[in-house]
Amino acid sequence: MDTTPDVILHLAHAEVSLLVDARHGRLPSIVHWGARLGELDDDALRGLTDGSIPVVGSNNVDTPPRVALLPEHHTGWTGRPGVAGSASGRGWSPKFAVTGVELDGSPVDGVVRHGAGAVVFHAVDDQGRLELRLELELLPSGLVRSRAILTNLQDAAYTVDDVSLCFPLPAEATEVLDFTGQHNYERFPQRGPLRAGIHLRENRRGRTGADSAYVLHVGVPGFGFAQGPVWAVHTAWSGNHHHYAERVYTGEQVIGGGEVLLPGEIVLTRGEAYETPWVFGSYGDGLDAVAHRFHAHLRALGAHRPADRPVTLNVWEAVYFRHDAAELIALADQAAEIGIERFVLDDGWFGDRRTDRAGLGDWVVSTDVWPDGLHPLVDHVRAKGMQFGLWFEPEMINLDSDLARRHPEWIMAARDELPVESRAQHVLNLAAPGAYEHVKGQMLALLDEYAIDYIKWDHNRDLTEAGDREHGGRPVVHEQTRAFYRLLRELKEAHPTLEIESCSSGGGRVDLGVLELTDRIWVSDNSDPHDRQSMMRWSTQLAPPEFLGAHIASDRSHTTGRRLDLSFRAGTAIFGHLGIEWNLGEATDAELALLARWIDFHVRHRHLLLGGEVVRMDTTDPRVVVHGVVSPDRAEALYSSALLDTAHPEPAARLKLRGLDPERMYDLAPVFIGTLPSGLIPPVWWGEPSDAEILASQEYWDRAERADVSFPGARFRGDVLATVGVAAPRIHPDQAVIYHAVAVD
Repeated sequence: MDTTPDVILHLAHAEVSLLVDARHGRLPSIVHWGARLGELDDDALRGLTDGSIPVVGSNNVDTPPRVALLPEHHTGWTGRPGVAGSASGRGWSPKFAVTGVELDGSPVDGVVRHGAGAVVFHAVDDQGRLELRLELELLPSGLVRSRAILTNLQDAAYTVDDVSLCFPLPAEATEVLDFTGQHNYERFPQRGPLRAGIHLRENRRGRTGADSAYVLHVGVPGFGFAQGPVWAVHTAWSGNHHHYAERVYTGEQVIGGGEVLLPGEIVLTRGEAYETPWVFGSYGDGLDAVAHRFHAHLRALGAHRPADRPVTLNVWEAVYFRHDAAELIALADQAAEIGIERFVLDDGWFGDRRTDRAGLGDWVVSTDVWPDGLHPLVDHVRAKGMQFGLWFEPEMINLDSDLARRHPEWIMAARDELPVESRAQHVLNLAAPGAYEHVKGQMLALLDEYAIDYIKWDHNRDLTEAGDREHGGRPVVHEQTRAFYRLLRELKEAHPTLEIESCSSGGGRVDLGVLELTDRIWVSDNSDPHDRQSMMRWSTQLAPPEFLGAHIASDRSHTTGRRLDLSFRAGTAIFGHLGIEWNLGEATDAELALLARWIDFHVRHRHLLLGGEVVRMDTTDPRVVVHGVVSPDRAEALYSSALLDTAHPEPAARLKLRGLDPERMYDLAPVFIGTLPSGLIPPVWWGEPSDAEILASQEYWDRAERADVSFPGARFRGDVLATVGVAAPRIHPDQAVIYHAVAVD
């Protein structure tokens, strides 16, 4: 009796359908991934599955092409194979047969209809060399994700070179959007056509990278934030990885990803297994819909990441390595007075860390600068009602450190000599058990001694020649990434309320692998709002706003040298997890008073700012950046409209605001805290200002601190704001206007 599974699966949830053909013992092939299909009975699903089988074209293999979730070379597929590897040249083209299919843990066969759920396909290759566990899930968010676990069943060692998973693309999806970037300007979008061949984005930095593809999209040409079918993938991995989109000459198109493995990095002996990272897929009508699925997924995991995230002061740009207890305690007093809720001590508190050339690896409080330990500062901060946070860079080591002198063998290298330095530091091999226990032990000792609520976890260099010196320099990026994840988990298991920020030269380690284990990302070391407008806008393509560390820095940017108004700096930062990166001791009384008001505004509205649904407006003018957040019940929204640099600051013809209930009426008004934007000429619909006489005086515009001026705004229906829009004001470049919409019930 033939017990080969013969399965057709239709999973449908959150307006997404996933139709899978796993008949005749073959690896699963996705027939449809996209907009939700209507109710279909067994015959209709069989008919649809058969109806998708293409004809055999000229000069093709005689079997109709059928691309599996893990594409197989033996089928005649000429694109990127799902599995690349061999046992000394044997078994390089495995032919898998499915032996069982489970849905949510129970065996299934035949035609199956289900909502969100997890499917597991068990398979063995025809030579009995390899066992495959292929997992495919439709999550409650509407995301699809897949991973593979490959086990060696033979005596000969099997070297895994690559395992790539892919999802199908319809023929009409022909435009690619992904990202690049650099330190201080992360997540810069780039678009172009999907051509014949492969669009491959590989990352070999050993961390996600400021120039990562981030999320790779392919859609119907012209797709934007609001509309246009888009299919996207994201590889949830913080080490070497790839994303790709491919079109072969027979017309099939796929989009996928996986880990990039270094030569000989994964060699499986009998019984050993390799598990790929999860590859996520998100379908939506418009980029916002794609992003909302990622946001919903992360929010479903994050009961410990509430919307009321504490407003943070990070002292790096205030003191750098100049650690003085009296000065820092004075900063804590100022912070508490203006409403700061978390105080973070940055680099320089440990070992011989008086400059960036020494001390990494020695996670012991320096008695030179803290003779009484951190207790005086920690106790003072907490007495002021604030949380306390501390900076670490656990995966890095300076040659000038006690650890490097005791254990040089723990420093990563591919040969006897060390790799090139970067930022005067090297990488500590956490795959070495001794190194791992050293770091974990020192961190836990500090977490046990001090009341530390938050860790700023930095990672300031790429993994160049990342080899294990104790084992001939073999590559260990894969093991290092796994060890990093394990260390995060173990620290949180020991201290369940601990929050951790992923910082990596700014935003160099941002992916679902780390986001599922941490609570915040540092978007960029560059807090200049002119650049942050774009970086914040595109970072939300994966991460919701409560994850985005966004700080108000001093008036002159430490990164770009620009001088920008506090209203623009604050108006940009409040749409993320708000913080301050500024020496408050150098701020004027007027600046501190205004800063306190911005903090108060953020705190009063943060359940909306950090818990609402992100909406980003498509504009024909790249100078104009419009975005907002809308409450889940559509009763309230906050929007920002910013004008970036230009010699001709003429306003956009109309300002269109999406996301509101089309049938409800809303009171819409601009919001100003202390000052108006430079160069303001308000539109008629704003109404008469609260003090027109003051507004008309030159003295008002010349004052550093200006009196409050408000406008009543007007009432509009939600669909009118989205489709018709309202007149925009005239403002100077690098200024922004915030709008508050409240439903009239």
